[in-house]
Amino acid sequence: MASVTTERDDALSAGELETDRVNVRQLKADDLEMVVRIDRQATERNREAYYRTKLREALEPGAVHISLAGELDGHVVGFVIARLYYGEFGRSEPVALIDSVGVDKGYRRHKVGKALMRQLLMNLRALNVERVETLVDWNHFDLIAFMANHGFEPAPRVCLRLTL
Repeated sequence: MASVTTERDDALSAGELETDRVNVRQLKADDLEMVVRIDRQATERNREAYYRTKLREALEPGAVHISLAGELDGHVVGFVIARLYYGEFGRSEPVALIDSVGVDKGYRRHKVGKALMRQLLMNLRALNVERVETLVDWNHFDLIAFMANHGFEPAPRVCLRLTL
């Protein structure tokens, strides 16, 4: 008589978090190609020069390294680029600014973004950072929902711009 199991193959073991299968590590300079590819999937633009600058800034000596890469199946499939600022915008407490978040389209719904945000927020709490900010395009509903699921809400400040 064959044994029938009702558990799914992807069921979690006792004590395992749904994000544990994602290897989250510090972002490295040689991750640039994958970051650009993932971003291109979302934006349909090649922003290599932009990300080259962002990675250089995030990894410069003396900077607090909080930008992360998420790996599954031995490949970078997601990233978050963030920076830590002290005294910005006239405030004395440290603030982290999330510049970019991206997950490979083939790995969405695999908890990569959740693992990246979980690790980023743990790292920031360890640094006694009390506030994290980011900007999201008004019509980027998936990203707004993702950020809201992680506790983000509209800030009481208004972003102003002048088109020249």
